[in-house]
Amino acid sequence: MTAAGMLGELWSRGEQSACGSPLSAPVASPNVRLLDWDLGTYPWGRSHAEIVVPTWGRDSDRFPVLIALHGRGEANKGPVDGAMGWPRDYALLRAIDRVRAPPLTALDYGGFVVPERMRDANSTLATHPFGGMIVVCPWLPDVRPPSSGDISGYARFVTDVLLPRVRRETPSLSSREATGIDGVSLGGAVALRIGLQSPDIFGAVGGIQPAVSGDDYALWLERARTARMRYPSLKIRLLTSDRDYFHDEVVSLSRIWQGAGIAHDMADVVGPHDYSFNRGPGSIELLLWHDAALSRR
Repeated sequence: MTAAGMLGELWSRGEQSACGSPLSAPVASPNVRLLDWDLGTYPWGRSHAEIVVPTWGRDSDRFPVLIALHGRGEANKGPVDGAMGWPRDYALLRAIDRVRAPPLTALDYGGFVVPERMRDANSTLATHPFGGMIVVCPWLPDVRPPSSGDISGYARFVTDVLLPRVRRETPSLSSREATGIDGVSLGGAVALRIGLQSPDIFGAVGGIQPAVSGDDYALWLERARTARMRYPSLKIRLLTSDRDYFHDEVVSLSRIWQGAGIAHDMADVVGPHDYSFNRGPGSIELLLWHDAALSRR
């Protein structure tokens, strides 16, 4: 089977099998308010975003900004339901409540955690309480293939339309060091691409179980090398899990970057590639890494 055919099989086994109706978490939290934005029509259709804004702190407080892109299941749900991927279907609001009130338990991770990693997370939260961020959750259309498909229009939408509105209408910080982008699966690959091509805008770039293809390792190497040359302070993170359909590709990409001297964080945790992972480790790992990576200045 060709690499392209293998990627197609991974899609059908992975996100397609996981994109049924997940158990939705409550879309309410005492710690955040949810803004619902209709952003108009673009070549890929209507655009919609949910904006998660912390409600704690003083009126003068400003927060870092994280763009969080969902997976392929939400891409196929359409703009309104799709934008609810992180806030509702991946239980991000519940994760915010829990990291605000540690200690975390195995139940918070849905059972997908080894004791040492949970202890490290709780130790960090004990010494550096979760500061929070504005999490921007736009709908992402189904980009194929995610490693190399045309995302130029969508990337411009994120950087030139969505981010400026966030900075106008929310209590956000505006520096690149306070701005991150991340995502899961389809969204993980697209977030890495947008972030690496715009290191002047994003200070922290991540991908959770990103849908990367071995056919495109050379592209990923050049993207990361160019971004790091332009901004040596750029923070990069990859995260996969033992039952991630893209596990071997993500591990291989990390090794390629390491071999080329491109420093980055790499996490290989436990869990599947599905909603249960997103509702546990996915949301928690997203929040904790960016809370540490993003500047509050």
